[in-house]
Parts: sequence; structure tokens; C-alpha cells
Amino acid sequence: MDLNEPLAYRMMPKTLDDYVGQEHILGKDKILYRTIKADRLSSIILWGPPGCGKTSLARVISNTTKYKFIKLNAVTAGVGDIKNAIEEAQNTFLNPSGKCILFVDEIHRFNKLQQDALLPYVEKGVVILIGATTENPYFEVNKALISRSMVFQLHELSEDNVYTVLKRAINSEEGLKSYNIKISDETLIKIAETANGDVRTALNGLEIAVLTTPMESDGFIHITDEIAKECVQTRKAVFDKNGDSHYDNISAFIKSMRGSDADAALFYLARALNAGEDPMFMARRIVIAASEDVGMANPMALVVANSAMQAVHMVGMPEARIILAEAAVYVATSKKSNASYLAIDKALSDVNSKDTGIIPMHIRNAPAKGMEKEGYHVGYKYPHDYPGHFVEQQYLPDKMLGTKYFVPDENIDTSNFQKKD
Repeated sequence: MDLNEPLAYRMMPKTLDDYVGQEHILGKDKILYRTIKADRLSSIILWGPPGCGKTSLARVISNTTKYKFIKLNAVTAGVGDIKNAIEEAQNTFLNPSGKCILFVDEIHRFNKLQQDALLPYVEKGVVILIGATTENPYFEVNKALISRSMVFQLHELSEDNVYTVLKRAINSEEGLKSYNIKISDETLIKIAETANGDVRTALNGLEIAVLTTPMESDGFIHITDEIAKECVQTRKAVFDKNGDSHYDNISAFIKSMRGSDADAALFYLARALNAGEDPMFMARRIVIAASEDVGMANPMALVVANSAMQAVHMVGMPEARIILAEAAVYVATSKKSNASYLAIDKALSDVNSKDTGIIPMHIRNAPAKGMEKEGYHVGYKYPHDYPGHFVEQQYLPDKMLGTKYFVPDENIDTSNFQKKD
């Protein structure tokens, strides 16, 4: 092992027994574990956040399989590289099996043409594809490739998983054992916590700490909490403003407000702002929630949300975070009613799918002289001319008489509603 190579690379597992984490797909009774062990792998897509072990798993497979293993990176590879890999696989002199395992890192970066170039060879079995992606493959990968592959989702590593890898790095000859390091388990745990599930971040930080800390008179390099904190950068929550995590986070934010959990709403708001989300985008989501989910249970929520959106536009970050927080908390803690939301959707459905009849003549507009002769506006009763500013008359078309769209629920205060009796 070349100790000049990055620690994260040197500590990549070589066998399944070395692999840490992802027990939900690599437990000894799980299909992926069994197929790798038996070298009977079919095409797979590995989907998960950075640093969770996708490339490491591909390396384990490369060390396990009897087939030729070819690696491409979708950022730099083109159709020509794909064709060269296929030709290499089909060269019976160099590769008697006539097939290969092709690992494509960041496969979501392949365009449609590149993915289509792979398809016939995956279908014929010439290529066993292993694609790795941080993006939702159901959105980013050719549906034909997806249908011919098994999709395995990898999760962020737990703090225990990251700690295990760090401990192994400290004690391994291939890791940092030769540096005579003294570091407490508590400090290793803090590094694992800071890495936020990304083992690569943790190992890179530990390596920087070791390489930049001088040896003391006792012959050891002492890594303290302070040194570790300085060297291990906090990884931002996995969040791509244009990717799947963006939609997951905003969905969680909206659902938290709808579910009246102000703390969760603030958490997802903070997660979005920390990742650089546009504060106006968050403000618009709050306005929508105020109308869709709070509605007539507290009409002031829409006023507050709209005022917040205007204030965010005028003030900008970082102060906009306070305005967004206030509006999100107000919406989250308000009573909820989706009666208006249900009502308009039902009305739209009727308008779109039914013969709803014609507008009654007496409530039609008559802007030009002589239209009354045709019945326009004739017989209209002006409500303010009647006691209580209300009078019974028909507003719905004849074909829609008796239809109810708006049905107040128990969270709506009807005390100020117009009494019709």
C-alpha cells in the first residue's frame, strides 16, 4: 500500500467482511450479499449520499468477481469510452468469458445518448452494469436501464459505523498506525458526529489532523478535540438544490407545517437555508401552506405569510431567516382546515367534466343599453337593499342547483358567517 495515497482510499474495504454499514442490503441473509459472494451479480444501481460506500462496494465486487472489471466515471467518459469497454469485454483472447462488470460512477451524469449506448449490451448480458449515483435513479437514469437493473438504496452511515472505520484507520498498517497517534475514543466519536454520515469526510479530517500536528517529546502525535474540530469540516446536510434531496426536504418542511410540528418545520427550514436555498422559494411554500392547510381556520395566516414573503424580498439574508421562521411557526401552530382547498378542487372537477349549464340571466352583466330586453340582469336583487344585507336568490346554474362545495369543518369559526335565515 502506498502511504502517499489518501487515507480514505487506503481504507476502502477489499472484501465484504471488511465492509462497514448498509446491513439492510449486505446482511448475510440479504440478496445483494449472497449474489456478490456467489459471483452471480446482475446489473445494479447503487443510490445514496456522498461518502456512504457506493464506490467501496464496487471495489469489493471488483476483488470478488471472476469477470473483467472496468471502471468509468460519467463526468469524463463519453460514448467512445463505452464502446472501448464493450470491445474489451468481447475480446475473447483477452477476456475468455466474453462479458465484463462495468462500474459507472455518477451514472446520472450520462446523457440519454450515452445511456442508450449501454442498453443493448446490458440487455444481452455482455455488460453487468453497476451504476453509482447520488441522485434518484428513477428520475435521472434511463427507464429501460432501470427496468433491467436492481436498485439498491444506501443510507448515510451511522456514527457507530464511522467510528468503526476511524478506529480501524488508527490501528491499521495501511492506515495511520505508523504515525504513533494518541487520540481518545471520545475525540473519535466527535469526529464521527461532525462528519454527518460521510466516512470520507471523517477520514480526510483525521488524516489532516495527523499530518499537520507535530510529534511531542514523548514520541506521539496527540490529537485533541480542538485539533480535530479545526481539521474536520462539518459536512452540510445532503442537499442538492436541483436534486432529489431538494424535493425531499421541501416536502418534509410542508408536511411538518401541515402536521402542526413547529420544531420540525424550523429544522427543515434551517436545513434548506444552510444549503443555500433561495429564501423566496421557502417564503412561497409558506404562503401556499397558509392557504391550503390553514385556510379558513385562521385566515390571518395567509396575511402573515404574504407579509413575510414581501419582507424577505426587501430584507434578504441573513435577517430573512427570522422572518421565515416567524411565518413558518405561525402557520405550523395555527388551527388547520383544508375546506377551501377541497372546495375549489371539487368545483374545478365539475367544470372540467360536467355539463354545468348556463349562468342565470339575472346575475349576468348588462353594460350596454338595451341588454335588459334580452333578460340580462333582469330580476337581480341587490343584497344591501334587504335586512341583514342578505336576500335569497339563485346564483348557481339550474343544472348545478343544490351543489355544495364549501363545507366548514370543526376548526372553522362560523360565528361571523352570513346568516341565511
